[in-house]
Amino acid sequence: MRKSDLVNNISEKTGIPKVDVLVTIEGFLKEVKENLAEGNNIFIRGFGSFIAKKRAAKIGRNIKKNVAVEIPEHYIPAFKPSKEFVNDVKDKLKTK
Repeated sequence: MRKSDLVNNISEKTGIPKVDVLVTIEGFLKEVKENLAEGNNIFIRGFGSFIAKKRAAKIGRNIKKNVAVEIPEHYIPAFKPSKEFVNDVKDKLKTK
């Protein structure tokens, strides 16, 4: 499913115009990105958490040149689903 499919589904189910749904989704995604970039985690009860995970510094290897490369400590965005979210997905996939 793409963003356009998501916008169409929400618009059909709620009766809200597609443009308004698109603006809302874009605004949500922008806020998530900005808050994670600032180091703030986002917790949505019953859905999950958007968090910035810290990756420790490590030594990698460039296979072509056979050279060790230091990879510095960095942060990556991650999503951790809530237990309710996980259980809902499991239950719906079992019934298929």
